[in-house]
Amino acid sequence: MKLSKSEEQLMQYLWKLEKSFMKDLLEIYPEPKPAVTTIATLLKRMTDKGFVAYKLYGKSREYYPLIKKKDYFSKHVHHLIKNFFNNSTSQFASFFTEETEMSEEELKDLRKLIDQQIEKKKS
Repeated sequence: MKLSKSEEQLMQYLWKLEKSFMKDLLEIYPEPKPAVTTIATLLKRMTDKGFVAYKLYGKSREYYPLIKKKDYFSKHVHHLIKNFFNNSTSQFASFFTEETEMSEEELKDLRKLIDQQIEKKKS
């Protein structure tokens, strides 16, 4: 299952807050704030999709994410590599390093990360 752009934005706020009531979510949105009914609809859809759950406190619901941000992002990156780069991480890395106009320092930092991962794999 996938989240819509509006659902992803709301999910970003949930990840940031970790758990929150409707009023907390409304507060974190920038102006112009969406209607309460809009957020309620998004939360219902996200709950139905299995991304969000809630605890009841009387009539109030405290919402929390069921999926970690890292896991969600990882799934999307894998999907991107599979569908746009013929399942080749090398093609993805090549595209990423060429098209994002990374500075020399950023490329060196990336090399350092790759070298660290290589060392981990050797262990």
